[in-house]
Amino acid sequence: MDMGELRPATELAAKRASRFANETADYAKARMALLAEEIEVRRHLTRLAEQRRRLPPGPVVEKNYRFKDENGSETGLAEMFGHHDTLVTYFWMFGPQRERPCPMCTNFLGGANGNGADVKQRVAFKIIGRSPVERQRAFAMERGWRDLDFAQTVGDDYARDLGLLDAKGNEYPGLTVYQKDGNEVRVFYSAEMPAEAADPGQDPRGAVDIAPLWNILDMTPAGRGTNWYPKLTY
Repeated sequence: MDMGELRPATELAAKRASRFANETADYAKARMALLAEEIEVRRHLTRLAEQRRRLPPGPVVEKNYRFKDENGSETGLAEMFGHHDTLVTYFWMFGPQRERPCPMCTNFLGGANGNGADVKQRVAFKIIGRSPVERQRAFAMERGWRDLDFAQTVGDDYARDLGLLDAKGNEYPGLTVYQKDGNEVRVFYSAEMPAEAADPGQDPRGAVDIAPLWNILDMTPAGRGTNWYPKLTY
């Protein structure tokens, strides 16, 4: 994005036309100021995406990680690309020790399922878990997920190497994007926001919140709240 071609956000915000005839002058002024901030955030997110795409070649995946696909066949990371050159993976917290999967992971995957068919037009998209793939699929069917593809890790090397499984058996979610580079598979991008980077009063979260739930709640008067989290059942 060429910053020199951009008009000031305040100038663009001044083009706002109210949709509500009875808004107060104070509301109109505050809403215009907020719109200018929204324009600046939109531009910053665009720059962030451009910076991400300009990352130099990432590390080559040297270990031969193995997985089981939904047909029960063993496969490698390279085969999970299919006909695409980019593979988006999400490791969810549904290890064999869990009776039910993580509610937060489940919430994200519900939204991802709604976009799964579209996403897979552009990239390969795989949901990876430590539970048997049959168990993952059974839960997906229970939730009505039809457009997500699941895979099971064979052994725990993948989860441990990516920092998604610690020595105590605790799991952590992970979003990792891979890219094919000739005959090699490279890491393109991995969400690496450390928990210690969370701002005061906030849960750890990435720079772009990819779960629709939180983006919707951020537009409401009460926001996300301080102690509410999604559940598997209500």
